[in-house]
Amino acid sequence: MSEQKTIFDLLGGAEGLRRLVDRFYDLMDLDESYAGIRAMHGDRLDGSRDKLYLFLSGWTGGPDLYVQQYGHPRLKARHMPFPIGLSERDQWLECMRQALMDMGVKGLLFERLMQSFFTTADWMRNQAG
Repeated sequence: MSEQKTIFDLLGGAEGLRRLVDRFYDLMDLDESYAGIRAMHGDRLDGSRDKLYLFLSGWTGGPDLYVQQYGHPRLKARHMPFPIGLSERDQWLECMRQALMDMGVKGLLFERLMQSFFTTADWMRNQAG
């Protein structure tokens, strides 16, 4: 009997997910293309790195670490203080796309993740345009 792998497993488990999140925030911190979303964060990205890792762990089918530590994610409510329009959505998606590509994520897994990220990022918008 074979066990079905989760997205968490396909990304390399905890270690692979941590590498993805670290690459995402490294890109955000170093590439001017992401200056708009970088400006929404404080001087240090450590807390954001940890929270995205904890959230994505459960979101991808791994341990539900974010819920264990913080309770329900309430993504929309937690992001309401930040103006998120099309530009911010697209910067976030492009940064994640680049991080996934740098990690070697391809094919159906890449497409599935990008579609899911788009749906979530678009839902987070709270500004027109």
